[in-house]
Order: sequence, then C-alpha cells, then structure tokens
Amino acid sequence: MRTTARLGAYPAGVDNRVVVGGSALTWRDLPESALPDPVAVLAYSARDALAAARHHAVHGTELLLAGAARVDAGLRDELRAAGFTLTAADPTVLGDGAVALAPTRPRPAEPGRLWLLTSGTTGRPKRVGHTLESLTTVRGAQPGRTWLCPYAPGTYAWWQVVTLALTQPGQHLVVVEPEQLDDWPVLAAAHGVDAASGTPTFWRRALHRDPEALARVPLRQLTLGGEPVDQAVLDRLREVFPAARISWIYASSEVGAAIVVHDGRAGFPVEWLDRTVPGRPTIGLRDSELVVTSPYHGVGLAGPVRTGDRARIVDGRVLITGRLDTDEINVGGSKVSAGLVRDVLTAHPRVAWARVNGRRAPLLGHMVVAEVVPAPPVSGATGPDLDEAALVRWCTDRLPEYAVPRRIRLHAEIPVKETLKSDV
Repeated sequence: MRTTARLGAYPAGVDNRVVVGGSALTWRDLPESALPDPVAVLAYSARDALAAARHHAVHGTELLLAGAARVDAGLRDELRAAGFTLTAADPTVLGDGAVALAPTRPRPAEPGRLWLLTSGTTGRPKRVGHTLESLTTVRGAQPGRTWLCPYAPGTYAWWQVVTLALTQPGQHLVVVEPEQLDDWPVLAAAHGVDAASGTPTFWRRALHRDPEALARVPLRQLTLGGEPVDQAVLDRLREVFPAARISWIYASSEVGAAIVVHDGRAGFPVEWLDRTVPGRPTIGLRDSELVVTSPYHGVGLAGPVRTGDRARIVDGRVLITGRLDTDEINVGGSKVSAGLVRDVLTAHPRVAWARVNGRRAPLLGHMVVAEVVPAPPVSGATGPDLDEAALVRWCTDRLPEYAVPRRIRLHAEIPVKETLKSDV
C-alpha cells in the first residue's frame, strides 16, 4: 500500500460520523472501489466525492477531484491529454453510458499527489498540485465539532473541511448537496451541526431567506471565506449568534490558508504585514496587491505569490476589497473601488446583499452601477420601502460624488454560483 505524508493521521478520523444525503454513516462505511492511477473523479454526489477522498487517504492514488458540473468537454479532453483516466459513477456525466474514459496520453502516476482546479474567475480553471500534507492545515487537537460542508467537491475550501474530518477524531461532517442548499439550516439543526464554513454569500442567503431557521442551528463556530468579508455580514451573524466564535479566512488553491482572523472585525491588523513567523504565511502588499509567501503553497509556487487581490489600509486594518481586474472602476479619470461602494451599500440596515461594477458611459468612460437585494423589514418596523432613490441618498452621504451608483437594480433573491460565490 502506498501512502502520502499525512496518511498516518487518517485512522484518527476513521470513526467520525459522515452525513450524506440525509443518511448518517462513518468514513469506513463509504463504498470502496478500485480506482485507476492517476484518476480524475467527476463526482455527481457528495458520497462519490467523499469515497474518492478516503480512497486517496488510504492508498495515495494520484487524484484530481471535481464536481461533474465544473468539468466541461474541453476540460475533460485536457485532463485525458494530461494522463488522467476520467471516472464518474453517473454514466450520464461522461456520455454514451461510460463510467470511465482512458487517458489519451498515458503516463506514470505521481504517488500521493492531489490536484485542485482553480475557480476560473480569471479565465479557464488551472490545475494546482498539492498533497494531503499541504491541504491539512489544522494540526493541533480540536474540540469535538460537527461541521457543515456546503462547498463543491474538490475545491480548496471543501478539502479544508474534509481533511479536518479525515484526520482529527471527533470532527464529524454533514455535507450539503446542491438541492439542499436553500434549506440547509433545517438539515444542520436535525444533525446537530455546531460548526459551519461558507462564503459571505452563503451566509447572507441564509440570513435573508430564513433567519429564524438559521438561529435554531446550535452554532459555536462560524467561518467565512472565498470572497471579501465586510463588517456588515460579521455584525449580522454576531446578532444571531452572540456566543459563537466567528472567523474569516483568506485562502486559495495556490497559496493555501494564509490569513485567519477571529476578532469579529473585517480585515486584519496592519501589524501582520511582512511579519515573519516560522511555519506561517508571510503577508505583504505590493502596489495595493496582496502578496503571500506560504508553507501551504501549491506545486511550483514557492516564494512570494501575487494573488491578484486588491487590499487597502483603513484605520489600522488591511481590507481585501476584490480582484485587481474588477475592483477598480475609472469614472472620468477618478478611481473607484467597487468593493468600497459594495461595503457602503451592505452597511445599510435594509440591504441583504449588493454587487457593484462599472458600465461604459459617454464622456465619463464608465459609471458605477449596482445590484441590491433588500432585506425583509424588521417585524413591527414602519417606514417607506427601500428603493433606488433611498439607496442613492445613502451613498451620496458616504461617498464622493463620482463613486455614487448611477443605476441600482433591486432583486428579490441573492444569486449564487456552484462555488457559493456571487460577486466573482
């Protein structure tokens, strides 16, 4: 049997409870089947994905794991040309009733290698190489928890929760299938979830759709990541869960988990910049871009890595506002941060979610536009409904004239992608 660097930790989590499709089992109860090596598993369900993760943890098979919906025909061809056998438990995924497609350019496997697909926000998804060692960032003993995992299989955030349940005793797992996403608080409450990780959009949707159902989940740990985290969403979660620890994490497939903040505030202390601590990432700013040197980096990414994320220093905190290529809007020569405008909108007590971008405009080049989902009124509250004019007045009082949105569209529901993101 081949093993990877951290596989000795797997037996510690072997008896942890795993809830998939509403059914409770343990890691050892997951179906075991032989997999080709190297293999790309296109998971149609949480059960398929967890079984592939456990197979890798036991056997060290070179593995790329992704949700079936993320891998289109062109990417399937790329993976086969890169030496992977493609497998899918659902025969409709690969077409013609096939459950496996052989590589077009076979090659020897690389024992213990795990591959992640980037989110593709800046183009076509890329492969980033890791190991179970580099993905397992929680090493010390943890208090017993039952974790909710709503992420798409094979993403970095998914592996962060799954490695915890694989390697730590007492870390149980409740996985949310896509069709359960709208009503996940009911599932979580039914299975005793007391820790949950999700994007700000994931949390905003839960707060917007059914805050009473969310409050019935006995959460002691809430974690946010994957998108810029603003103070408004942290404060609203604190109102619902006053006794819970609320954390936000900056992480990516390329540099791993780089920043972890537990103080309930958006951003991180400016004193953390360029701080060198053995075994921990070093965070820097270069021309307003976040730069990370991390021990958890992917293959070939040693040393400082330019992340493509914009950050700014405000009142002693470093705030991550968005991607460099989308955050800056040029309005008649004046630079506007879309993230800053978004944060102003979401600070409005009647706004559940906002997205801001630039639209081409005569003379100015671009103008600021926004989309907003109003929050339901507080029970017993009176006053006019939230409308575009009210939001423009709110922004006018808090932003320079050129940064005020010229068009604001109101929507009923918060949009979300498979990645649980809506802003990128």
